[in-house]
Amino acid sequence: MLTVEALKKKIRNNESSPIYLIWGTEIYLAEEAIQTISGLLSPDEKDFNLSVHNMDEISVQEIIEDAETMPFLGDRRVVVIKNATFLTAAKDKSKIEHDFKVFEQYIQNPAEYTTLVIVVPHEKLDERKKIVKLVKAQSEMIQVSELSNDTAEKWLQKEAVNLEVSIDGDAIQLLLSRLGTRMAVLAKEMEKMALFVGENGVITKDTVDSLVARTLEDDVFALVDHVVHKRTEQALRSFYDLMKQNQEPIQIHALITRQFRMINGVKELQKKGYGEKQIASSLKIHPYAVKLAARHANQFHEVFLRNCLNEFAETDYKLKTGQMDKTLLLELEIVKLSQGS
Repeated sequence: MLTVEALKKKIRNNESSPIYLIWGTEIYLAEEAIQTISGLLSPDEKDFNLSVHNMDEISVQEIIEDAETMPFLGDRRVVVIKNATFLTAAKDKSKIEHDFKVFEQYIQNPAEYTTLVIVVPHEKLDERKKIVKLVKAQSEMIQVSELSNDTAEKWLQKEAVNLEVSIDGDAIQLLLSRLGTRMAVLAKEMEKMALFVGENGVITKDTVDSLVARTLEDDVFALVDHVVHKRTEQALRSFYDLMKQNQEPIQIHALITRQFRMINGVKELQKKGYGEKQIASSLKIHPYAVKLAARHANQFHEVFLRNCLNEFAETDYKLKTGQMDKTLLLELEIVKLSQGS
């Protein structure tokens, strides 16, 4: 199985396979792999000999007919099949009729002048299917899974070098906690921040905070931060700001509850001697969120946290059953929380 970097090296050395199977949910890496394979053609050849097909719109037998067509004004063709979901357990929702026997025959005897690229935007292939086993046996495989936090950190550092800037550790952590590890989104934000700081500039935590859009969860975290540090007035102001944005009180309360569950979970695992990475793995949250939750955990007694979670359940019931004005319910809860310990 190849990585995208290994694929690039092979293509640079003019080493290629007649069939490539790209599968996984990281679309950015999948597109990078497709572009790399397309590099087998010169820019002029691409106009006539590069075809990209979507199986939601065209039958597989028409795609194979294209793959078997001789190159025009060149020696090679590259044919890309996108959304090849027939290799997964997902149901085909399109109304296109496919003749997979034609596909199977081609896979076993591909045209020597064509590079066929099969793209499956799913996490798993359906290994039970005979056709999947056949494709895997006949192709060079490239898996494009979403990055782990550690891999994403390294990728961001490398991306910064490519953009001729640098990025500090806190900025990376905030960026990943805010956006996750989706490479396409991260790449756009990195480009924007690199333009802002300029060549040889440094992307800091403040840069990320200023330029990367905050989510509702970020705003609720800021509210909880005020609560934790007993800044009642600021906490209420944050709440009123969210209400002005037409945020639903039930959703705000659910996120407050989630933050306190996280704080409680971090506190319990710290007692067991877990480190930040172990806690992040156990709670399935970003390490940066663990670091922030750990600071908050120190402000509360565990009995108070457990009582909070019980009261949150009661508030949730009252919100959903309309027993009291939603805004007033949350105001009272925020005041009570910010005065607790």
